[in-house]
Amino acid sequence: MFALGVPAYRLRFRIAASGRSVERFYRIIRACCMLEEDMSEPFDGVIECDETMIGGYRKGKRGWGAAGKVIVFGILKRNGRVKVFPVSDRKHATLLKLIREHTKPGSLYYTDDYQAYASLGLRGEHVVVRKERGRPKGRDHINGIEGFWSHAKNWLYPLRGIPRKNFHLYMAEICWRFNHRNQDLYPLILNMLHNTLASDIGKI
Repeated sequence: MFALGVPAYRLRFRIAASGRSVERFYRIIRACCMLEEDMSEPFDGVIECDETMIGGYRKGKRGWGAAGKVIVFGILKRNGRVKVFPVSDRKHATLLKLIREHTKPGSLYYTDDYQAYASLGLRGEHVVVRKERGRPKGRDHINGIEGFWSHAKNWLYPLRGIPRKNFHLYMAEICWRFNHRNQDLYPLILNMLHNTLASDIGKI
């Protein structure tokens, strides 16, 4: 059911296990996804970087800093994999630290014109994508990572809200699913469960 993307709450009448047991089992699989993603190699080549906010509608301030939302930073290798990170802010130091850790020097970076990316030209080639009325001007774009944000938000919507303390596990699951989008997930999940130490899961 997890491989098929069936939310845990939909299984309460289908299997002989308590809702808490199902939730815990799903949480273990998400932890395995997170561990696997953490071990992946840094990206190189053509890379897109971007940030977004994820969370339900709240009254009050809109945009960056809106209540009840989480800032998420993403790094996508064109036509390949993605890495995502819930972050506390959008400051230059926060984003550049993640870029240094998860990409290789000499890569070609595509970003929007947010000032936090201004120094990327010192690490590799940097193309700034400028927009007009929400659309890229010219042929340069960051459609890959923006498409992933849309995919992630659509995936989270049917879950009817998630605990903030487990948000990073849900994002790891979505990232893992995207990175294995052309594979049968069921045997991959079984393999992860067989090869992940319980002590490693307990640290998450």
